[in-house]
Amino acid sequence: MEQLLKDDRFDFVSKENKKFIQEFTKEMNLIGYDFGGAIGDGYCWGHFMVIYSKNKKVIARIFIRNNGIKIWGGKEHKWINCIVLRLFFTGIDKHMKYIENAPSHIKEPFINDQGICSHCGEKCHNRKNYTINGQKIEKCGYVFSFTDPKIENIKDYIDILKEFYVKKLVKK
Repeated sequence: MEQLLKDDRFDFVSKENKKFIQEFTKEMNLIGYDFGGAIGDGYCWGHFMVIYSKNKKVIARIFIRNNGIKIWGGKEHKWINCIVLRLFFTGIDKHMKYIENAPSHIKEPFINDQGICSHCGEKCHNRKNYTINGQKIEKCGYVFSFTDPKIENIKDYIDILKEFYVKKLVKK
């Protein structure tokens, strides 16, 4: 990852964000997930994208955004220079105790108004329904995002991914 980020096309990425991407990638490798050795097109989410997966199961992405406008799918997308860490979750209610006790920066995307479902499609396969602190919430499945994530919070991002995806060893 370090070598890829040295490419001229990533000159706009801050040192802090490059360091975050490198450290997050190392931590993802430790729990068995990889980015496939490439930084691809970000489509409508950013100029570039890093996808972390194992056996084709994507659990995290980092969108790398440069200042400016990108036209994708006939739509104009405006961004400021930043990175966005998006984490993917299913079966949220099964992990509610963890989420309710998580640090505020982890809990925030689960409780804020970003991505509240507007029922734009009857057969939405991305809608997330869950109850947190006694409140029923419906959100679009693409909202568990952290803009300019902080390197000091990497452990928290990895810990919630481990809660959802890393099999726990049962001692007998």
